[in-house]
Amino acid sequence: MKKALYVLLSALLVVSLIPVSITASDNEKHDVELWNAVKPLETTVTFLNTGAHPDDERSDLLAYLSRGLGVKTASLIANRGEGGQNEIGSELGNGLGVIRSNEMIEASEITGVKAYHLSETTSDAIYDFGFSKSPEETLDKWGEEVTYERLIRFIRTYQPDIVMPSFRNVDSQHGHHRAISVLSEKAFEDAADPTVFPEQLEEGLSVWQTKKFYLPADGDTATTTVEVSDGKPDPVYGMTYPQLGEESRYMHKSQGMGNDIPAEPKEYQLELVKSVVDGEEEQLFSGIPYDFNDWADLVQEKGLSKQLEKLQAELDHIIASYPDREAILPLSQQAQKTVKKLADKAEKAKLGEALENDLLHKLELKEEQLQEVSFISSSLTVETSIDSHVLTQGEETEVTMTVTNEGTTKIKHVEASLVTPESWQHEGVQSLKHLKPGETAAVSFSVTVPEDAAYYHPYEEAVVQAKVAFKEKGVITENISELDNTVSVLPELSVTTDPENLVINTADVQEEIPVAVQVKNYDEEAKNAVVSLNLPDGWESDPAEKEVTFSDRYEEQRVTFQVSPPQDLQAEELSLTAQAEADGEVYDTTVQEIKYDHINDAYLQYPATIDTVAFELLMPEGLKVGYIESGFDKVADYLANAGMDITKLSEEDLATGNLSQYDTIVTGIRAYLSREDLREHNDRLLEYTENGGHFVVQYNKPWDNWKTEGTAPYPLEIGQPSIEWRVTDEDAEVTMTQPDHALFNFPNKITDNDWDNWVQERGLYYPMNWDENYETFVSMADPGEEPFDGGILLTEYGEGTYMYSNLVFYRQIDNQVPGGYRIFTNMISYGAQ
Repeated sequence: MKKALYVLLSALLVVSLIPVSITASDNEKHDVELWNAVKPLETTVTFLNTGAHPDDERSDLLAYLSRGLGVKTASLIANRGEGGQNEIGSELGNGLGVIRSNEMIEASEITGVKAYHLSETTSDAIYDFGFSKSPEETLDKWGEEVTYERLIRFIRTYQPDIVMPSFRNVDSQHGHHRAISVLSEKAFEDAADPTVFPEQLEEGLSVWQTKKFYLPADGDTATTTVEVSDGKPDPVYGMTYPQLGEESRYMHKSQGMGNDIPAEPKEYQLELVKSVVDGEEEQLFSGIPYDFNDWADLVQEKGLSKQLEKLQAELDHIIASYPDREAILPLSQQAQKTVKKLADKAEKAKLGEALENDLLHKLELKEEQLQEVSFISSSLTVETSIDSHVLTQGEETEVTMTVTNEGTTKIKHVEASLVTPESWQHEGVQSLKHLKPGETAAVSFSVTVPEDAAYYHPYEEAVVQAKVAFKEKGVITENISELDNTVSVLPELSVTTDPENLVINTADVQEEIPVAVQVKNYDEEAKNAVVSLNLPDGWESDPAEKEVTFSDRYEEQRVTFQVSPPQDLQAEELSLTAQAEADGEVYDTTVQEIKYDHINDAYLQYPATIDTVAFELLMPEGLKVGYIESGFDKVADYLANAGMDITKLSEEDLATGNLSQYDTIVTGIRAYLSREDLREHNDRLLEYTENGGHFVVQYNKPWDNWKTEGTAPYPLEIGQPSIEWRVTDEDAEVTMTQPDHALFNFPNKITDNDWDNWVQERGLYYPMNWDENYETFVSMADPGEEPFDGGILLTEYGEGTYMYSNLVFYRQIDNQVPGGYRIFTNMISYGAQ
């Protein structure tokens, strides 16, 4: 009877649930930092959103739950987005994954949603291998066992009350999305089953029963509606929660995310798919203890119930005291005492294992939240500086922590320390004693990096963090913060090759190939190094080696070698390795610096190897090509390295240059998005075509400023929804519908073998409609689907020719697929017949 009453009261509570009003007047400047900390004291609910890629989070709903209601909210993402496209630079693969992971961190800072990943390292098993149309293919490539084990482990660790994938398992969805939806639903029972991954329990984890499992819904399937905005801006943030969510999406710059949206009412519809709570489903939190008053009803133990109610009253008092930091500090310290006492009492009470585990977990989370409230309300600010954010093994550096009391209350027993890996040497805890209002104290730490310190990895915890603690009312409050930018242990020398990949044309083997090696010094001291290339048998370089000298950290030296391959080189794959030897150590890794204004600096290390492929690639003599770079591919560089005469066209070239000097002009992928000058002068390019030029356009998305009529010489409509207009199987059978056409016979004879060994996919953003003037040349399809025949379109236009292709030649050329080079070279050469 009491349980039924509890369910009814809970439902009534949530029906009327709106973000709590705050006491600061409309004219008072809000203390956003403090409000972000005190708001979560209002509830004990935890929510988990699962997705496949960075940017999959349901930002509007999560912003409402986290910032609007104070619900502890997390976003668990499977991979790092390595297989996507990059709208801010040329990084792909692991480099792009690093960018997207760091963008996820920045996005989460705005919404207060903690971001996690199942993928643990670069080139992890759970890798974004590109678009997939089925969950089966996805889990086959990721490894279903490893993916599911990590998911169950996370759920048992995070212990969410509610789990909601971002997408449903439906045919219109990305296979990665579908896979996560399938596993998330399956985990509802399995995370609570001790026979599923029992080794996790042996390690100390406990089984966990999620209370509810929801899916995104529409009007037909919805069981629950959440009003994420009433149309009025939140007074603290000055915007609605959907707008706050869009602010976070703007951090996904490499994906071009974020939109300006109006302040208007918005509802979010969900379908309850699984539940273990009693009562009729009405609202999101119905049947789930919302705060410690609800827990007091649930435990049914008189003394413990009263103390839980007392704790919630203390928490409510803290919230009501906003924005008075001076008043909140002692209240939060006292509440921490209450939490500790309650945890001791809960362990002694006979609650049953499941209920006890749940309650202790909620108390632990609340203690963490109160620690944050106490630190923020203390008004202590911490500034941490380091002599160098880049360190090398064995180096000594100095870290300075400056702590200022910006409040109106003396803060007692203030201590400062560093958090580093265990083997790092530095001073221990240093006392700052008592800090009066307005007082500042600084301490320095001499830090020695171990000789065998691990090199920086972009997905591991920061190696240097600042820790400040103080003691008030018998309670110790601790805060750990990271420095203003990444602290990294790097090799003393970085070795980068240019080019990173090399194609040798066996039809015309170059006598000399320029290979540059860029060496960068990360050591704080002067250094001499000898740079050389490790070459395959029969290869030579001039010079054989060269000495370079560095006097300062970050100094760079460039050495150019003339590499001579054997003139009788046959088709094969081989590699060249660059190295720099200094002080008896050999350095043969590249440190790729990933630096953008909206994320912290990151570094990616990989072998300084020039992957080399030798094959026959015929080119018309004297072919001159102009390339309109988009910034999203490196095709022009790769073709130039293969011996093609490539000129990168500038804004001035497109505006006033003599375009007729080029036999062919090519656009990089998505150039109509990134090159405003291309859009502005597109008519000049069509005129160039009409006057006898050959214009080759690589794929664009339908929203990349592409106009069905006017961009190309004749109407050409790019397919939408884009999920339906792609061939994701890189091994899909290809039929050349006009095999005798010059396109497949000049200058290279294209055969079925040229479609072998492609990577990631065949094509994406296929045209869905085109004018009858266009010819088609290839037909291909994913298994079980109808074929597309618009992968290469060609039309005569005036005296010239226009070609459009959505096939992903840029990925094939980047990965040295011979057929990709040969087919693309024929496309470029078509106008030179």
